[in-house]
Amino acid sequence: MERLQKVLAEAGIASRRKCEEIITAGRVQVNGEVVTTLGVKVNTDEDEIRVDGRAIGQQKKIYVILNKPKGVITSATDPEGRKVVTDFLPGIRERVYPVGRLDYDTEGLLILTNDGEFAHLLTHPKHHVPKTYQATVKGVPHGTLLDKLKMGIQLEDGMTAPAEVEYADVNMEKNESVIQITIYEGRNRQVRRMFEAISFPVIKLKRIKFGPIFLTGLARAKYRHLTPKEVEELRNEALRTHNVQKGQ
Repeated sequence: MERLQKVLAEAGIASRRKCEEIITAGRVQVNGEVVTTLGVKVNTDEDEIRVDGRAIGQQKKIYVILNKPKGVITSATDPEGRKVVTDFLPGIRERVYPVGRLDYDTEGLLILTNDGEFAHLLTHPKHHVPKTYQATVKGVPHGTLLDKLKMGIQLEDGMTAPAEVEYADVNMEKNESVIQITIYEGRNRQVRRMFEAISFPVIKLKRIKFGPIFLTGLARAKYRHLTPKEVEELRNEALRTHNVQKGQ
């Protein structure tokens, strides 16, 4: 017996948190009866589970990385008809959804999956999976300012965790710098806000690494399947960072 929201997430319906919302909204039936209570346990071998009237089935687990272009919504659908990341996944019939987000104007490595447990593991705040970006900023910030980012800087929603920051390139003619930054949180527009806090606004932002996975070799707007080894490495990274936080 497993909790209903976990079964729905593992069936690829949505993330576990979204599945909880689907349940409380009255969209789920178990053996013909609407269930709105979280924590109800079901037996997938015996119970008939339907979402919006359709029976769920155990889907093949899909794990892909996409080199997201700028100007694309990190969502599976958009009511306004704008380009979304799933538009760039030809040949994938399964319903997949993004693991975390990349802003509309941010490009680079994005993981998509139909494995709700996997997505939850990578995005839960307690796991602190590192994400590395290349930020092109206006101007050349002094090393002491970058040290503020390394130690943590005050934003409107609190202090950031320490980050890893280093110069990647400096273009004196354009008065621009490319700075590589690794963060361990997932706040909204966090990297952009961190550089705004030291008065060096981001011109271009690209995620180049998620946990142990690099973007290397993947053309813009293209995707590839993660290997079983890479999926396992991502799981291990999430669990490792959680254990480090607990001091184990």
